[in-house]
Amino acid sequence: MPKLPDWYSEVRSRHPKLVAAYEALGERCHKEGPLDPKSRALVKLGIAVGARLEGALHSPARRALEVGVTLEECRHAVLLATTTIGFPAMMAALSWLEDIGGKSPRKR
Repeated sequence: MPKLPDWYSEVRSRHPKLVAAYEALGERCHKEGPLDPKSRALVKLGIAVGARLEGALHSPARRALEVGVTLEECRHAVLLATTTIGFPAMMAALSWLEDIGGKSPRKR
């Protein structure tokens, strides 16, 4: 399991019951329907892209890679957002994905 972001770990230590309830809800949501892990990961990635939330994109991107979604498949999911949320928003999301994939121009 990858290292959790420092801030999440801090909140988890301050409010363990609250975070445990949140995590249990997330687990329940994943088990509630027929989607396989790869499909669920891509859906969560798409939601983060559409919501335009950088931090919320990093977590499902990491999880997607853990369950066998390729970086290229993640990139395709992000590119699909172009005609829905616009080119600039897609470009931002693609750069956030590359933070996880290791090819971000922001890290060069």
